[in-house]
Amino acid sequence: MDDTLLTIPPGNLLLAFIPALAVIGFLYRWSLAAGTALYALARMLGQLLLIGYVLVYIFDTGHPLIIAAVMLVMLVAASWISLRPLKQRRAGLYARAVAAIAAGGGITLLIVTQGVLDLRPWYWPRYFVPLAGMIFASAMNAVSLAAERFEAESANRIPYNQARNTAFGASLIPVINSLLAVGLVSLPGMMTGQILSGVSPMVAVRYQIVVMCMLFAAAGLSAAGYLSLLRPR
Repeated sequence: MDDTLLTIPPGNLLLAFIPALAVIGFLYRWSLAAGTALYALARMLGQLLLIGYVLVYIFDTGHPLIIAAVMLVMLVAASWISLRPLKQRRAGLYARAVAAIAAGGGITLLIVTQGVLDLRPWYWPRYFVPLAGMIFASAMNAVSLAAERFEAESANRIPYNQARNTAFGASLIPVINSLLAVGLVSLPGMMTGQILSGVSPMVAVRYQIVVMCMLFAAAGLSAAGYLSLLRPR
């Protein structure tokens, strides 16, 4: 079997947008947020093309200060995006989101990179940056769901403890669903990428187990932290 990773020509890459544009068509015909979805699709393309060049530079440079700057940008962006669904985005809420994602995501990242993988050096960019991206993204999504649900519960005058519990449970639905489906319904991105690049499936499975645990932990710790910081004084 040839283990060479297939290269995607630019022309073939454009074919991936055909079904995505079909979804945009449905959104437009049904008077939904077609413009927002189209903007998100275009922004995704631009961001990924840009980050490709940035990662090449980061991997070649490999300086810890650059890695720290990348982590800071990830944290700030993830915290800002996490509060996007809220009707009222106060500075105090943003500070809580930053603290929650930094704590929940940071603890998880530290254990995975320094404990599980034992990276040498500790900031090895080829591992540290992608793992940090996955962790902060998971934390961001959980905080976003928790914040939106807590705001809705609070608007209905639900007591704090009950609103917190409901919001926390809702924030973990996607990641728990992914835990239930992995290997049965889906082969996650990291595992699929490793298999496509020629890595043994059993090695890819070990990495994926670590990834699923860290995504669940980052989501749960960050959401719990954010909701705890909302406790009335």
